[in-house]
Amino acid sequence: MLSTRNRQRVARITKNSKIYKTIIEAIQEKKAENIISLDLRKIHEAVADFFIVCEAKSSTQIRAIADFVEEEVQRKCDEPSYKHEGRQALQWVIIDYVNIVVHVMLPETRKFYKLEEMWSDSVSEEYKD
Repeated sequence: MLSTRNRQRVARITKNSKIYKTIIEAIQEKKAENIISLDLRKIHEAVADFFIVCEAKSSTQIRAIADFVEEEVQRKCDEPSYKHEGRQALQWVIIDYVNIVVHVMLPETRKFYKLEEMWSDSVSEEYKD
């Protein structure tokens, strides 16, 4: 699904980075629920520095959140997404910004895949809906 990349070539991202803050704000503005970030920087096998995971109530909301995240990051940070997947089925959309990967999921999809459990060694932070 997501290819492994040479992480040395890309600038390091922190929670204070503009792109990180822009993603969180865009997700919150579109009323996503159960927003959490997973800090994967200390996990050697991780494909990114951060995962940002949230839920949407419907496929329509998934599309709205994903579109708005990409629009806002492009507008505020002049950063296009590297890749995105899942826009056909709209049960789980992934937006890949190389060091940050955004996961917008339906609640049942999130419960099934259990990303937070898979990356339980990460430091997580919850955000208010």
